Amino acid sequence: MLIAQRRRHILEEVRGRGYATFRELATAIGTSESTVRRDLRSMVADGLLVLTRGGVGTPESLHPLGGPADRAAGADRRDRADDDPVPAGGGHRRAPTNPPPMSSGFDVQSDPVREAIAAHAAAMVEPGSAVLLGPGRTTYELARRLAHVPRLTVVTNSVPVTLALLDAAQVEVVMVGGTLRRSIQAFVGPLTEQSLHGLRGAQVFLSGDGVTSERGLTTHNVFAAATDQSLVAAGRRVVVLADHTKVGAEAMCQTVATERIDVLITDARADASELALMAAAAVDVQVAAV
Repeated sequence: MLIAQRRRHILEEVRGRGYATFRELATAIGTSESTVRRDLRSMVADGLLVLTRGGVGTPESLHPLGGPADRAAGADRRDRADDDPVPAGGGHRRAPTNPPPMSSGFDVQSDPVREAIAAHAAAMVEPGSAVLLGPGRTTYELARRLAHVPRLTVVTNSVPVTLALLDAAQVEVVMVGGTLRRSIQAFVGPLTEQSLHGLRGAQVFLSGDGVTSERGLTTHNVFAAATDQSLVAAGRRVVVLADHTKVGAEAMCQTVATERIDVLITDARADASELALMAAAAVDVQVAAV
């Protein structure tokens, strides 16, 4: 069982019970208590669960009288903990840091590398086709370049992608709902995953927080990872958009295994040794001209 699936199962178990011991969770999920404890440490840090003596509960079940200010503070802590990008550096794996979230007005700072990757990806999209776009600044830039593609259908869980195509009358936009993860301005969770079942697109374009030959595409948030996996299941061809700061970096949750990635679009500053390993794993590595 993938980490993302296991942690989602843990959260469902705790929400269903209101409170669960470490042993109960280990039995329900079919793993060891030590593994459950490791997962819970991360989930408690994200504000999803509250640690108590011998087990965990949800913030709502353990603090039912908490006021709006307390709940808002908890939500803010969770949002700040999610979806950290990866800083620039060498080819070694590195711990990402938090960026400012994309503004609600989408006044995203111009980035020639991100724009070049988006333009390169846009050239792969055929008129009359259907594609899926995940959340991220690069996929937002890609959406802006798809606004003039005739008879195109775009399926997305990203609010910025949807707004980028709002005035594109020739583009059919299918936005899948769910639980809004404000830090990445996208819908995630079981409802989003269910909405993606049965859909099929020619390509799925994903960004994520890091990509390596060993673990493929990864992200920080367990729910975002599970939703990205549903996007991948709906796409015949998986295209990863990752600038040089993400190549060679990895995050906690695997989104796409290396063998499932068809194309990696990056820039010339990406770690050459990591790109060579990706190519050796049968990934079509393409370098965008900046």
